[in-house]
Amino acid sequence: MTEEHPSGPYLDEARRFSVSRALAQDQGPLGDNPYAMALAQFEKAISHLKLKSGVIDTLRYPKRELSVAFPVVMDNNEIRIFRGYRVHHSTVKGPTKGGIRYAPSVTLDEIRALAMWMTWKCALMNLPYGGAKGGVLVDPKKLSMRELERLTRRYATEISIMMGPESDIPAPDMGTNAQVMAWIMDTYSMHKGFSIPAVVTGKPIEIGGSLGRGEATGRGVAVTMREAMCIRGISPDQARVAVQGFGNVGSVAALQAHEMGLKVVAATCSTGGAIKEDGLDVKALMLHYDAAGNMKDFPEADFITNEELLALDCDVLILAALENQVTARNADGVKAKMIAEGANGPTTPSADEILKERGVLIVPDILCNAGGVTVSYLEWVQDLQSFFWSEDEINRTLENLMLKAFQSVKDCSAEHKVPMREAAQILAIQRISDAIMIRGIYP
Repeated sequence: MTEEHPSGPYLDEARRFSVSRALAQDQGPLGDNPYAMALAQFEKAISHLKLKSGVIDTLRYPKRELSVAFPVVMDNNEIRIFRGYRVHHSTVKGPTKGGIRYAPSVTLDEIRALAMWMTWKCALMNLPYGGAKGGVLVDPKKLSMRELERLTRRYATEISIMMGPESDIPAPDMGTNAQVMAWIMDTYSMHKGFSIPAVVTGKPIEIGGSLGRGEATGRGVAVTMREAMCIRGISPDQARVAVQGFGNVGSVAALQAHEMGLKVVAATCSTGGAIKEDGLDVKALMLHYDAAGNMKDFPEADFITNEELLALDCDVLILAALENQVTARNADGVKAKMIAEGANGPTTPSADEILKERGVLIVPDILCNAGGVTVSYLEWVQDLQSFFWSEDEINRTLENLMLKAFQSVKDCSAEHKVPMREAAQILAIQRISDAIMIRGIYP
């Protein structure tokens, strides 16, 4: 069943006001809790705004949640039960938008946090969406293709009561891809009796996907990184870049950085990575990683761990892996002059404070990695009107929208004298609050 603003499952009042203290030391369940982290960021941003208390409470919690347990027939004919979620944080600006992740570490609080961040991201980019997120507790690498398809189609059926091209539009995230989106689109369409491409984005081109969608998040990271380097006074022809996370986002961002003339000296995946002081051959590394699934035996480069990469002496550190990578425990060791957040929530609030004191510029996640949802919006528009644009048009539109958002955050940062993360959330939260007040409270 869906739940609207239940108080029980959420951080209670006492815990909510202890969030900042717990996160300051990255301790205990709150210190590792993405939703607590999202709330701590929210509390900091709203301190600069004059919002009604009811609006603040509305934005603290998801509008609705769906928790499902569903059976899947495995290849050996055994039946396994999987747990899945879909969370809508806000519907004020339009239908909800957000990815679906398949991972054994998925939690409801993680999905809540990601849905909240999606609300801010869409508002920051001025997209007509609210934020959503979904997830299934599963390791997709341990399933056969047929098992993965059966799981996806059953999960899509379970969440279809919340899904639709005018209500909630999923997209790929960690552990999912264009093929998974194709299965979801087909399942939803079969239930309706006709094809509805606009129900998901990040689909294959053959069934209504958009050119440029696969590279969009990484491109957006590169665009915002380039602009931030100008603020920080980092010369592209002398810049050294390190990339944590070499999936779709990190690898594309690394390639874009290389093509801009930056020297990508290190890159890692979950099992470690490669380092070369005079610069990696990024295209060769991408080919090796695609074939081997790791970077251990990449020729002409030495091995580096993720911990060593975070402490590497470099100009730009691209965080494109998971949440909670830079915390109070390791922030002092970060030597980069700036961080570009290709992942959601890779830097904790306590780490933010440490890095701020040390003069590290952070391009926040809701700005830095917004290229994916931006081109997802363009894909949705193309599907709705059955008219498609060229890749050059998509990329130009993406860059223009990213530059406009970057400038807005830069101006807000200067006006309020706050870091870019606070500025980005101030802008986004104010826009959502304005929309709530303009629409009014029903009834």
